[in-house]
Amino acid sequence: MSGDSFQHSEKEAALQKNVSVTRWDNNITSETTDILAEEVAVALVFNGISHAVMMASPNDLFDFALGFSLTEGIIKSSSDIYEFDCVILDDGLELQLTIASRRMTTLKEKRRSLVGVTGCGICGSESIEQVMRPVKKIRNNALNVTNTIRDQAIQTAVAMLEQHQPLQNQTGAHHGAAWCNLQGEIILIREDVGRHNALDKLIGAMHHLNINIAEGFVLVSSRASYEMVQKIAVSSISALVSVSAPTALALRIAKLANIQLIGFARPNRHVHYNITKSTI
Repeated sequence: MSGDSFQHSEKEAALQKNVSVTRWDNNITSETTDILAEEVAVALVFNGISHAVMMASPNDLFDFALGFSLTEGIIKSSSDIYEFDCVILDDGLELQLTIASRRMTTLKEKRRSLVGVTGCGICGSESIEQVMRPVKKIRNNALNVTNTIRDQAIQTAVAMLEQHQPLQNQTGAHHGAAWCNLQGEIILIREDVGRHNALDKLIGAMHHLNINIAEGFVLVSSRASYEMVQKIAVSSISALVSVSAPTALALRIAKLANIQLIGFARPNRHVHYNITKSTI
């Protein structure tokens, strides 16, 4: 990680909006206000070439751009980014990145246009090969020291998640992705209306802050879909904990990559879908 050697400019739009609503509660109607999450079109532009448009929350945008670029394989590290700027447009935001010329070859091979559902990680891909990218096996999984530490850490993190999600608590519309240490303490969290975006933001922030990925796990407030596990695998993170279910494909990818996959993580319970056999 090269630190802040590149030029970094970030502007953020409003994250939420107050609206007047009519609330019906137990046969009683009242006029009140509610807080809604903002959701905007965010375009990622590399060296002047528009690559993707995602629907996202307009916060932590540099983390998002960095994480997306890493998990999509466009760059290898932040040292491949020379400049970053966020431009506020009438209809959304444009994240403009200047990247190393050697990475533009990779970008051109991956070119696609993603305008679709919120935070979709694969919508608009031009081929099955683009979606089903190979994953590498992750070794040195620190979470396998003892089952007791792992289970207690998961429960500690689950208990702390809600209090670390201010946007979700205000709007009820944000997913969270958190980095937890081996004791289950939440060290870092990012939120977004899209679960993939929240994870990209977290991965970008972790990379930017030089967080040691061998000493913890990721907890997400969503299901563990294939795309989520793939992003974890690309980032060489050894464990993913989800409050909801994984898909069968997500589990297959987790096994191939030697990733611990835990689902239905709720207070006092969770499910291990595969306990890996790697050692420190």
